Amino acid sequence: MIVAKVTGAVVSTQKAKTMVGQKLLVVEPCRVEGERKLKLSGTGRTMVAVDALGAGVGDVVLLTQGSSARMTPATKELPIDAVVVGIVDTVSVHEQEVYSRDD
Repeated sequence: MIVAKVTGAVVSTQKAKTMVGQKLLVVEPCRVEGERKLKLSGTGRTMVAVDALGAGVGDVVLLTQGSSARMTPATKELPIDAVVVGIVDTVSVHEQEVYSRDD
């Protein structure tokens, strides 16, 4: 799985029939930054993921990719490569909190 930040949305009026009604999000994978590993930061690359949970811009989410993206009940018949499978509350590294949804 990948930790990523939702940075936007994609609207597509022309798409495969199975994709009609699917919410598409622009997400940027994150990494733990710095020598002391005190915060999450973006990697500078983006991708599009199907939103199975109702995430929004600014949320930090868990993504799964590849064939695993088609293993949720909502995505098993979709031609996708990435899906949001969790909305993150906190991330801790070496017993140090580096992200909190409440902040």
